[in-house]
Amino acid sequence: MAATTRIEDIGVALGEDFPEIRASVRRICASFPGAYWRELEERSAYPTEFVKALTEAGYLAALIPEEYGGAGLPLRAAAAILEEIHAAGCNAGACHAQMYIMGTVLRHGSPEQKAQYLPKIASGALRLQAFAVTEPTTGTDTTQLKTRAVRQGDHYLIHGQKVWTSRALHSDLMLLLARTTPAEQVKKKTEGLSVFLLDIRACLGKGLEIKPIKAMINHNTTEVFFDGARVPAENLIGEEGKGFKYILDGMNAERILVAAEAIGDGRWFTRTAVAYAKDRVVFGRPIGQNQGIQFPIAHAHAEIEAADILLRKAAALFQAGLPCGDDANMGKMLASEAAWHAAEACMQTHGGFGYAREYDVERKWRETRLMQIAPISTNLVLGYIGEHILGMPRSY
Repeated sequence: MAATTRIEDIGVALGEDFPEIRASVRRICASFPGAYWRELEERSAYPTEFVKALTEAGYLAALIPEEYGGAGLPLRAAAAILEEIHAAGCNAGACHAQMYIMGTVLRHGSPEQKAQYLPKIASGALRLQAFAVTEPTTGTDTTQLKTRAVRQGDHYLIHGQKVWTSRALHSDLMLLLARTTPAEQVKKKTEGLSVFLLDIRACLGKGLEIKPIKAMINHNTTEVFFDGARVPAENLIGEEGKGFKYILDGMNAERILVAAEAIGDGRWFTRTAVAYAKDRVVFGRPIGQNQGIQFPIAHAHAEIEAADILLRKAAALFQAGLPCGDDANMGKMLASEAAWHAAEACMQTHGGFGYAREYDVERKWRETRLMQIAPISTNLVLGYIGEHILGMPRSY
């Protein structure tokens, strides 16, 4: 790196970046207070109005190039958008996938595919929210997935099952990873997997069935069953058999963006905890005066700031086209843990009132816990660090 490179150039500048975007996102989120999210959760409903507001403001098209109707912003700007959504007490889980899923189409799709889909995704005419990778029997061991795509003339027939495919009932398109060459016929286990852009509207009821999964949080997640669903061969993304590489290519962006949400959650929790600790008086003094209350909040704040710096570095490396896997993985792990520590401190500060739904602490507490599991678990990140960064033997 040249000696003239400023610290800002590698994404570790402190302070609030993209202030105008952040202020605009805050204004949008102000129209969707805690009561909105609590009411949705009671009905297990999708935040249609919230997603519409973000779409109309152009924020879900932040990463789509201007030539296709998007904003053409860097990954760090998208991270700032998601961070602010979560810092405002809202949840971007209903729509964040569009930001990183479309990257697979953008980087590996044909010119015809980009021209056909990206402008409609940017305008909101099409929703690309569903990402079908995980399966019931393989989990994060993606190379062993069982879903098959068999070429038959000008179509592929899809057979198999996916799980934890969030937003499938509220999306027009689905990015699907399936095996096109049997595992026993490939030299490397990462070969023989292909990516498809599946039109849910055309396949639903015709070899495609989607069932909601009731979960701890209102994440609109589903099981997806394929029994001969037909996907046009022209909807194959890139080359057949190279889909695993395409998916990996987008995972660093996914981890950086989800980690930004964790940073936002952490900021919401610390701000909420501090406000309550100042106002709540017990034994004739505000509880925030007690170190038992003050120190966990302060410690979580320090962790959030540290994780934020690493994520800014990861985003800058991604934008520059440089290897960012180490920082993306570590940043995601640290951000999710910092957010959880902030959540615990906030819950403990509120005591019994933390369980009252009107405070929104318990809702955000449940939502934040997920981030240590998805999109990659803490243990897998630790395994990655041990093997790929520290050079120890593979542990799994």
